[in-house]
Amino acid sequence: MAKKKKSTNTSSTIALNKKARHEYFLEDKFEAGISLQGWEVKSIRQGKVNLSDSYVVLKKGEAYLLGSQIQPLNMASSHVYCDPERTRKLLLKKKELDKLIGATEREGYTLVATAMYWKKCWVKLEFHLGKGKKSHDKRADVKDKDWARQKERLMKHKQR
Repeated sequence: MAKKKKSTNTSSTIALNKKARHEYFLEDKFEAGISLQGWEVKSIRQGKVNLSDSYVVLKKGEAYLLGSQIQPLNMASSHVYCDPERTRKLLLKKKELDKLIGATEREGYTLVATAMYWKKCWVKLEFHLGKGKKSHDKRADVKDKDWARQKERLMKHKQR
């Protein structure tokens, strides 16, 4: 008898940055591990993470996450200083870092954090290369969403 394989896909979303798709044209997607402290992992398990207004910065050949907030638990120990907005180092390969440095310095891209999720037992950050949208681009997106919503309503009423 053959043994059944257990599913290895045990990823679940912790936090999303919904504003990112509205504010930026998102292009290439990257995944990075995050260097965290113990209290941060406990807070992430409780879901106390905010990724809105967060972005990735490249300094001295390394990537850092800025603007994300991980709120400490009420029961945190008193001898550990918990800074909810500290910069967190991202774990990337050298080849990926070189690609990101080239895109941000030469082509004017921004690195925008879009999601944080569990991948097996590790916390991963998904971020994209993005270019900022102008106000007329945002209006076009809203117009497309409205038209898609109206189309769904029309199709729903037609089927009845």
